[in-house]
Amino acid sequence: MKFILGLGKVLTVAFWGVVLFNLLMPQPLPLNLLINAVGVFVFGLHLLEVLLFNTSLRGRSHRWFDRLQILLTGIFHVMSIPRPQEAPRHA
Repeated sequence: MKFILGLGKVLTVAFWGVVLFNLLMPQPLPLNLLINAVGVFVFGLHLLEVLLFNTSLRGRSHRWFDRLQILLTGIFHVMSIPRPQEAPRHA
């Protein structure tokens, strides 16, 4: 699972590289608009993920760095955050 999450993070960062490259050196017209539209859509999804998972980041030591990583890699970073251990329940 770690390999898949790491690969997803690398591919997501590569996607953002393509979007940044397109902003600096625009591609031919239909491709240019498509890359920009998908970039805005994915950024909106990642922003929504930051808002939805904000409460689960409260106990983390580097909350702002986690938020930045969620903006960059999205759900791949959220899934790589270890879950807090629950206290055992005694009946």
